[in-house]
Amino acid sequence: MKELLIVDGYNMIGDWEELKQLKDYQLLEARNRLIELLAEYQAYSQYTITVVFDAYQVPGIATKEKQHDIEIIYTKIKETADDCIEALTMDLLEKYGRRTHITVATSDMAEQNIIFGNGALRMPARELETAVKEALSHISKTVQTDYTKHRKFSNRLQVEPEIASKLERIRRGLE
Repeated sequence: MKELLIVDGYNMIGDWEELKQLKDYQLLEARNRLIELLAEYQAYSQYTITVVFDAYQVPGIATKEKQHDIEIIYTKIKETADDCIEALTMDLLEKYGRRTHITVATSDMAEQNIIFGNGALRMPARELETAVKEALSHISKTVQTDYTKHRKFSNRLQVEPEIASKLERIRRGLE
C-alpha cells in the first residue's frame, strides 16, 4: 500500500520551534531546513512526501520541483496551500483509490476537516515534528551503533590465516 504525506510547508515553519526561530531572519533557510528534515524522515518512514508552499501573496506561476527526493509544490498567485492540498488530495484519491493512504500535515483545523471529509488522514504540525525528531534520534543511534561496531575491528590487521597462525605461535613462544 502506498503511503503519501502532504505537508503544508509554511504551517510547519510557523509551528515547529526550530523553524519558527529561523524564519524570523531567514525564511529561505527555514524552508530549506524543513525540506532537509522531511527528506530524512522520508528515508526513515514509509511515506512519500510532498511539501506545498503557497504563493498567495507572491506573483508567479505554479511550479513543481524535487529536492532531496521530496516533491515541492509552489502554488500559483492567488492560490493558497490549502486550495492546492485539497485539489491534490482529491486527485491522488481518485488516481490511487483505496490502494493508498494519504495523510495531510497541517494544524489548520478547517483544512483538517476538509481533507478528512475528502478521505485523507490528518496530522497536526506538532505530531509531525515529534515523529521527525524521533526518526532523527533513531537514525543517529543506529549510525552511532554501526560506527562503534565497525570501529572495534578497524585496529586489527587483515592477514592470511597461515600468517595469523604463525604469529599466534610466536606470541605463545612456540617458535
